Amino acid sequence: MDPDPGNPTHSYKALLFICCGVTFTCYLGSYMRIPVVPLFAKSFGANTAEVGMINSSFLFTAGLLSLPLGILSDRLGRKLLILCGLLISALTSVMLYFSSSAQQLMWIYVLFGMGLAAFAPTMMSFVADFSPLTHLGRSYGWYTLAIYGGMSLGPAVGGMTAQRFGFLSVFLVSGVLIFALFWLVLCYLPRARHVLINRPPKRNTRVVAKEFLKNTPLLACWMVTLGGCFGLGMFVTFIPLHAQGHGVSISGIGIIFATQAVCNALSRIPFGQLSDKVARRSNLVIVGLLGFALCMFGFGLAHSLVTFMVFAAGLGISMGVAFTAVGALISEVVPADARGLAMGGYNSCIYFGMMLSSLVMGIIIERIGFKNSFFAVAGVNLSAILFFYLMFNRTAAAAAPKVVTQLPGEADCRSRD
Repeated sequence: MDPDPGNPTHSYKALLFICCGVTFTCYLGSYMRIPVVPLFAKSFGANTAEVGMINSSFLFTAGLLSLPLGILSDRLGRKLLILCGLLISALTSVMLYFSSSAQQLMWIYVLFGMGLAAFAPTMMSFVADFSPLTHLGRSYGWYTLAIYGGMSLGPAVGGMTAQRFGFLSVFLVSGVLIFALFWLVLCYLPRARHVLINRPPKRNTRVVAKEFLKNTPLLACWMVTLGGCFGLGMFVTFIPLHAQGHGVSISGIGIIFATQAVCNALSRIPFGQLSDKVARRSNLVIVGLLGFALCMFGFGLAHSLVTFMVFAAGLGISMGVAFTAVGALISEVVPADARGLAMGGYNSCIYFGMMLSSLVMGIIIERIGFKNSFFAVAGVNLSAILFFYLMFNRTAAAAAPKVVTQLPGEADCRSRD
């Protein structure tokens, strides 16, 4: 359709800046609560198992609902789901402020998972809606930088706030921040139909879902994400215990996590741009996850703070290479009217992969130890790489489009009727 002269022209760079700002602030406010809630639960007399159930309830709900809520964003609109996610997240902060038992915390975290499931895949789809195919890699580079920046800075801000002003102040600040963000998004974020480069007709959801079952590149992206995040769950959950067993202090463990987070975040920009220039993004996924598997193997051999930091840095860089490319690939291999569903499945694989690792590997570690368990996770990732290579390269959709080095004209991002 012809551009509607009555609607304003939306700049690609301005939209990306807005989305990155919204995403960073959302994750900053949400993840302020992550290190505080377990300690808050302990103050109610919760044991370790109950604390684990609280965190698992968040991951399970986010993984379970990301796919259906992604479908809803295709049907009802991106902005509506983004607003719902922010409102639910703000509400959970208020509920945490007034909570008085570990059981209440668990149900509040179920609701928190619902809010994140509404926000995360929908915002990823929105970024793809206005990004030219030639700039998908760098779009997701900046976007995922905003995510990991918020996820990394949020716990630090939350911890300092709790130490100085108490647990309840963290929930209050988080709620106010996210609720203010809700109003900013309501007023300033354009609706997706106003920024789509090509606005496709909406098709029946059943038709779209049937197509997905035949979309082997998409299924390959989902499965390699599941395998990679199985390894990420191993790192997040068990590296503290593994490192502590080798005499690394609590502050040293914090440095290990900070090293991974910084390398992960900073690598997103250059490797996002690289993925726009290479002939096949799928090769970057394979290279990145090979590095990921090597780092998992290395963690099994690590014995000092320095060696843990080296492999944590490698893990962060490998994730920057692989997952920036995966996000761009998913946007390429599905039609625009099904991106919410595709990104919902992608986010489900992230959360379920981490949750499965936390549940399964704890049992396995008790039987074969940390060293062999990290070797086993490296094997899981190698299997995921092989599956991805065989499945993705069976179709011509694996070939990335030709890339131009200059940003398309502003007219590419004009409103469509």
